[in-house]
Amino acid sequence: MSVTRIDKTTGNGPKMSRCVVRGDMVYVAGLTASDRSADIKGQTQQILDSIDHYLEQGGTDKSKLLQANLWITDMSNFAAMNEVWNAWVDPENPPVRACVKVDLAVPELLVEIMVTAYK
Repeated sequence: MSVTRIDKTTGNGPKMSRCVVRGDMVYVAGLTASDRSADIKGQTQQILDSIDHYLEQGGTDKSKLLQANLWITDMSNFAAMNEVWNAWVDPENPPVRACVKVDLAVPELLVEIMVTAYK
């Protein structure tokens, strides 16, 4: 079974793929906001837009999400982040989900999201 790696990173940072497809599984990880000046809602929406993009490239969509891991730097932002998540996620097919408070790579990053879906 072949593996397709989409959007491999370059440069001095960590070597990784943003999306990996193997068989009927699609893995999307390492997604943070490109506009780090945005608030938690803006950063979350940017990431969810990226997830939609990578899921489409992998041949699937958010209705087929199985799992989501969210990392947030300040739990006082949890409700605002959840508001954006709830407006985006397929209400008939929500994935299992965990959200944990962490320190991310740079202080301006407020949230990071990783998802797994099937095709």
